[in-house]
Amino acid sequence: MTVETLKIEEIVKKVLVEMTAKSQKPQETLGIFQDMNEAVEAAWIAQKELVKFDLKTRGKFIEAMRKEAKKNVELLSKMAYEETNMGRYEDKVSKNIVAIEKTPGIEDLKPDVYSGDDGLTLIELSPYGVIGSITPTTNPSETIICNAIGMIAAGNSVVFSPHPSATKTSLKTVEILNKSIIDAGGPSNLLTTVSNPSLEQADIMIKHKKVNMLVATGGPAVVKAVLSSGKKAIGAGAGNPPAVVDETADIEKAARDIIAGCSFDNNLPCVAEKEVIVVDSVADYLIFNMKKSGAYELKDPELILKLQKMIVGENGYPVKEFVGKNADYILGKMGIECDDCVRAIIMEVPKDHPFVVGELMMPVLPIVRVKDVQEAIELAVSVEHGFRHTAIMHSKNIDTLTQFAKEIQTTIFVKNGPSFAGIGVGGEGYATFTIAGPTGEGLTSAKSFARRRRCTLVGGFAIK
Repeated sequence: MTVETLKIEEIVKKVLVEMTAKSQKPQETLGIFQDMNEAVEAAWIAQKELVKFDLKTRGKFIEAMRKEAKKNVELLSKMAYEETNMGRYEDKVSKNIVAIEKTPGIEDLKPDVYSGDDGLTLIELSPYGVIGSITPTTNPSETIICNAIGMIAAGNSVVFSPHPSATKTSLKTVEILNKSIIDAGGPSNLLTTVSNPSLEQADIMIKHKKVNMLVATGGPAVVKAVLSSGKKAIGAGAGNPPAVVDETADIEKAARDIIAGCSFDNNLPCVAEKEVIVVDSVADYLIFNMKKSGAYELKDPELILKLQKMIVGENGYPVKEFVGKNADYILGKMGIECDDCVRAIIMEVPKDHPFVVGELMMPVLPIVRVKDVQEAIELAVSVEHGFRHTAIMHSKNIDTLTQFAKEIQTTIFVKNGPSFAGIGVGGEGYATFTIAGPTGEGLTSAKSFARRRRCTLVGGFAIK
C-alpha cells in the first residue's frame, strides 16, 4: 500500500467522522442521549476510534480534559451545591481541583517485563472497551472527572449512570469533558450518559452486552447490583471511618484535624471521620480543643436524644433532609441558635449509640471514651463493620499505630492528619473518588481499568 493510498484512507475516515458528527444532534455529540442503548452504542463506536490513536495523543486528550475542567471548577461546584443542596461550596471546589490535578493519567500504565534464558515476556495494560460507571450524588462532578481521566487513559470509553439527584451537574460535567476531547482532535462521545438517569436506565447499562466492565461508586445496594452482573466489576461502597486518639497524641493538633476532616464538605466524603474513640485520660482536653476548633458540644442527654430522633430515621438510616447540611442548620432545627462558623456538633455517647454504629454523612460527630488504646482499637475495628474503607489514628506510638493498621485493614489509613489527606488533599499520593473497599482494588487509577495482557517471545531478545 502506497503512502498516497494511506493518506487518502485517512482523509476518507476523517470526512466520515465529520459527517457522522453533523448528522447527530449537538447534545448527542457531547455525550447526552435520550436512551441508554443509544448511549452505549455511541460509546462503543467512540472507543473503537480512541484505540487508533497512539498513547501520546491519548495523553493530550487527558490534558485537554484537565484544562477545560479546571476552567469550570467554580461552575460545577456551584451547580452541585445548588442541585443537591448538600455540602459546602468551597469544599466542593477543593474536591474538584484535586480530582483534576491528582488523578493519574497515561503515566499510570506501566508495563512489566520478564527476561531470561527462555526469552522475553511483556505484560501490557490494555482497555476493557466500554465501562459502565455509576456515580453518586455526594461527589457528582468529582467522580465523573476522576473516572473519566483514568478510564480514558486506559483506552476505554465510559457510559455514566449518574444519581438522579445530581443530574444537571453530572450532564454538564460530561458535556464539558467531551467538548475538550473533541477540540483536542479526539472522537465524540467517549463519555456518554442519558438525559433522564434512573434505576431502569442503569439496569439497561448493567445488562448491556457491549458494556464490558462496571464500576459503582455508592451505597451497598448499587455495589451489590454490579457484583451480581456476572461482569468484571469494581465496587466503591460505604464506610464508617473511626478516628482513634491515644494519650501520646498531639491533642491540640488532633482536635483541629478531626474537626477539619469531619466537617469537610459537611461529612459527605466516605473517608471522613464518622466517630471519635479517645482514651479517657486525654478525652476532656481533646473535647476542649475541638470546641476551640469550631465544634459545638451537646451535653444534655435530652438534647442528644432529640437530635437522634431528628436525624436518624426509624430504619436506622440518616434522614435525607439533614445529610450534608451545615452544623448551624441542624442546630437551628433543634431550636439552638449559633454562629455559622460552627463546623461540627459533638457529643459523648455510649459505644453502641446509633451515631457511632451508623454512617450519618453530616457534621455530627459522636465521641466515645475508653480506658486505654487497646480498647480503642478493638472498638474501632468493630464499628468500622469490616467495610475496609478508611481509619484515622492520632498517636506518637509507632507500635500502636502499626497494630491498629494491621487489625483494621482499611484501604486508607491516615496517621496524625485529617481524613481527607488520604485522598491527596494536603497529603501525598494521587487522588481518587472511587475507593474500592468491597472488591479490593483500593484507590483506583488508570491501571485499575485495564486488562493485563501477556505477550511472550520464546527464545529471543534476552540479552543478559
